[in-house]
Amino acid sequence: MSEYRLKIVTPDRMVFDSFAERLVARTQAGDVCILARHTEYIAPLAIGEIKVKADGKWRTASCSGGTLVVTGGETTIVADTFEWSDEIDLERAKRAKEKAEERLKNNATEFEFRLAELKLKRAINRINTGSKF
Repeated sequence: MSEYRLKIVTPDRMVFDSFAERLVARTQAGDVCILARHTEYIAPLAIGEIKVKADGKWRTASCSGGTLVVTGGETTIVADTFEWSDEIDLERAKRAKEKAEERLKNNATEFEFRLAELKLKRAINRINTGSKF
């Protein structure tokens, strides 16, 4: 299978900078699969899993949003947060989920409620992704 350069970066670090055969990502419009020679493309990422196939092996990660760009034969993900499944601290993610659920139960402002919802979605995604490792 043909390969293309894939870069995955967060505000903290360069996560991946190598060649990939396939990328499956959750955008705000739905899942997308990127292969070599994909057309120019840009999309906002949603909270969800990202799967990368490189060297014939799949790796799964949790992503909490960002941007996916395909241009000039290269693909770049600029992610808000990005954790490979084997990097996820499941106990921490479970505590974050419980804390977010507790905040949702309390009477809060609309802003606090929406923030708690986002934190809950992110925690659930991390738990689901980390459990696959």
